[in-house]
Amino acid sequence: MTQMDELLLLVHRMPYPPNKGDKIRSYHLLRQLTQHYRVHLGTFIDDADDWRHVPQVRALCASAYFLPLSPLRGRLRSLRALLANRALSLDFYSDSRMRAWVAATMAERRIARVVVFSAAMAQYVPQGPGLRSVVDFCDVDSDKWRQYAEKKRWPASQLYRYEASRLLRYERAVAARSDAALFVSREEAALFAQLAPESAGHIGHFNNGVDTVYFAPQLDSVNPYPPGQRAVVFTGAMDYWPNVDAVEWFAREILPLVRREQPAVRFHIVGARPTPAVLALARLDGVSVSGTVPDVRPYLQHAELAVAPLRVARGIQNKVLEAMAMARTVVVTPQALEGIAATPGSELLLASDAAAFASAVCQALAHPQAGLGRAARARVEADYGWSAKLAPLLALLAEAPAAPAAARDSPGAKAASPATTFALSKEPR
Repeated sequence: MTQMDELLLLVHRMPYPPNKGDKIRSYHLLRQLTQHYRVHLGTFIDDADDWRHVPQVRALCASAYFLPLSPLRGRLRSLRALLANRALSLDFYSDSRMRAWVAATMAERRIARVVVFSAAMAQYVPQGPGLRSVVDFCDVDSDKWRQYAEKKRWPASQLYRYEASRLLRYERAVAARSDAALFVSREEAALFAQLAPESAGHIGHFNNGVDTVYFAPQLDSVNPYPPGQRAVVFTGAMDYWPNVDAVEWFAREILPLVRREQPAVRFHIVGARPTPAVLALARLDGVSVSGTVPDVRPYLQHAELAVAPLRVARGIQNKVLEAMAMARTVVVTPQALEGIAATPGSELLLASDAAAFASAVCQALAHPQAGLGRAARARVEADYGWSAKLAPLLALLAEAPAAPAAARDSPGAKAASPATTFALSKEPR
């Protein structure tokens, strides 16, 4: 049997359980990497409940290092960034213990390949010859902060603008010294190529996938909704501000329009850690907030519709792919559809403003189209399996380390290999 090579994987949040967007992506990345490499995982844990899953994650790895991440201490560390003109996100995840573990692991294991999940973890990767480094940025986080700034009032808007500019500066530096800078969608990669033109030659993407065995129509699951309701569901982490904004918009502006025509409709918000603003929505007519549930699939299976009314979004929305995999009719905004190769009208429904969204929901309820759900499921099966999505990343890792950034960007440097731009031309549209 061929000896597997060693690989360092750095993730900002423990990649298990796969119950929210970034953890779904990082978990499947970890699973795929462990089939080809001896993986040494360094990660933080920001949810006390996740410690019980450490043995499952450790069993996948050759070695693993878990550090608790206190949001309060992280915010206090971020104050140093303000004084030093750095991105707040960078100091939030700064920890001398993680830095020491990475240095020791790389020296002891003679690691030549590193995968970084989330730009903030790139601060732990040493620079030098003979190291192949791939950074999965997922989203252009700096642009997400810019969008937040546009939605928030002062002084939060000013702080978010600060973070957007400093984080972009850091993202550009990380991309420039990496062998490949990857994103979650073609659109995210194209945006970053505009923001960081010096790295355009090695920017690419791989879309999220779906576990189509786990997320499959379950006709025998127990209906979690009370009888007599027409359930419309939103699923997602409910302490994530874009999700909070989405459900507030739907509950306050869209749902009343829907209930004028369909009074039996009830909007169910299903997801962990609902904020006070989300919990307050349960006081509105026709709104239920469930909080954490043991299994989200029955809530999707027995809902008449799934909705993704996001107005601020980055990358691919797992909630949309999962609902499609469950053969549900899904109503989305253009922001929620970004990066998903689904055809509006035949595989899901698309609406931009409150009136159009309400109309689409009412039409779908009044005239159910089973064919939409079947077509959505077929689309996911054809284009969103995790193994196929991650195969190009494995090809990138197999290449020899590139020249240092200074040499790569010199006038006589060799052009980027086709593999580094794989996703810009090969993803389904």
